[in-house]
Amino acid sequence: MLVVRQAVVGPFAENTWLLADSETSDALLLDPGGETFRVLGLLHPGDFKVRSILATHGHVDHIFGVDEVQERTGAPFLIHQADEPFVRALPSQAAGLGFGPARSPAVSGHLADGEAVRVGGHEGRVLHTPGHSPGSVSLWFPEDRALFTGDTLFRGSVGRTDLPGGDAAALVRSIRERLFPLGDDVRFHPGHGPSGTLGEERIANPFVGENAPRGRFM
Repeated sequence: MLVVRQAVVGPFAENTWLLADSETSDALLLDPGGETFRVLGLLHPGDFKVRSILATHGHVDHIFGVDEVQERTGAPFLIHQADEPFVRALPSQAAGLGFGPARSPAVSGHLADGEAVRVGGHEGRVLHTPGHSPGSVSLWFPEDRALFTGDTLFRGSVGRTDLPGGDAAALVRSIRERLFPLGDDVRFHPGHGPSGTLGEERIANPFVGENAPRGRFM
């Protein structure tokens, strides 16, 4: 079974996700945004072992805790290459937004569109879904019908595109052409707020859903 656990951390109430295999105890941490003691608390019960740390994108609220999690677990950190500049700029990002002192984590490798991501016996796939940032990605686990969307798609909303590297047209394409076709039954887990289903968003999302007023999106 794919175990999914959530911790809401930091001043922006960011969702950090644990994905773990109940059979092998292998785990992946997605978007550790701080409050490391709470993030690592997701490993119990189950005594899961962090094999990798991934980020859906490079904004401070999603990577603020990566360096400390790396230090505590020794796990490699991966992010899309287009968002690596945000990682290098983490200290200034953190200072400017009141997060406190921060060190840029070491990037161990890059996530590429279509790349396989394994959590024990569960295989996911990286989907490049730019718009919120140039290197935004989503993680898709077909057999588990589970999708992790970062700040691309929220329940009843979408990611903002007025930050550096944002692109409203790209965000709409990412959601409508890459995420919605995965299936209405897919449960998605976003970077902020509650989870939902793609079917609900395809119909009713006020920005990108079928019933969205023309021109509603930014």
